[in-house]
Amino acid sequence: MKRAFRKYLSIPVISSLVLIAVPLIATSFLSVYFVQNEAHFSAYNTYEWLLFSLLGIFSQAFALTPPTFCALVLGYFWGWKTLPVLFVINIASIYLVNRIVLAFDHRRFRQYVEENPKAKKLLQSIRTDELKIITLTKLSPVMPFTFTNLVFTLSGAKLKNILLGGFLGMIPRTLLSLWTGTQAKEIRKLLNNPNSGNLEQITVILLIFVSVIGLFWVINRAIKRSTNGKDL
Repeated sequence: MKRAFRKYLSIPVISSLVLIAVPLIATSFLSVYFVQNEAHFSAYNTYEWLLFSLLGIFSQAFALTPPTFCALVLGYFWGWKTLPVLFVINIASIYLVNRIVLAFDHRRFRQYVEENPKAKKLLQSIRTDELKIITLTKLSPVMPFTFTNLVFTLSGAKLKNILLGGFLGMIPRTLLSLWTGTQAKEIRKLLNNPNSGNLEQITVILLIFVSVIGLFWVINRAIKRSTNGKDL
């Protein structure tokens, strides 16, 4: 029993928990830091914000901050001109995660995951409709950024589909977070309640709804197609 426990609650489970929990903890500390140093960041020039954006690539890739956090902060301090920069941050972070995963022993990690029949079916369904599933997953603001990029890489999805799907899926949530940041009058309220307005709440719920329904439909269709193919 101990071997089974170690087998299924080792690398994959621990890694998954870390990738989900770390952004929540890190953003809590960073929120306090930004609130306490608002005047300092308000004095940043364009060059300094570009350097800050470069750090955002690594903080997102290593699961320290979610994309919405970077968009809220940049939107608040830098405004709409940060939109192209945010798209670059997102794409570069997705690419970095992909390269890091492939550089390590990802086949062993993938073998752990595929020992679970349901997880194996999920990975197979991702490969069947890569672009659709990646886009719909990235559409949801509640899906952990680094964790989903890790899963897509482990599934064997093509890099071009991971990048394109990530870009397309994150457009609505990036625009929403950026707009929320530009409308905020106090960074304390913004970071404590990023979806406090009715429009933000409705949009987030709508994005989650579309993402969940779309994923259910696409994955279910892919699994049925795979099953029918085996029967044949």
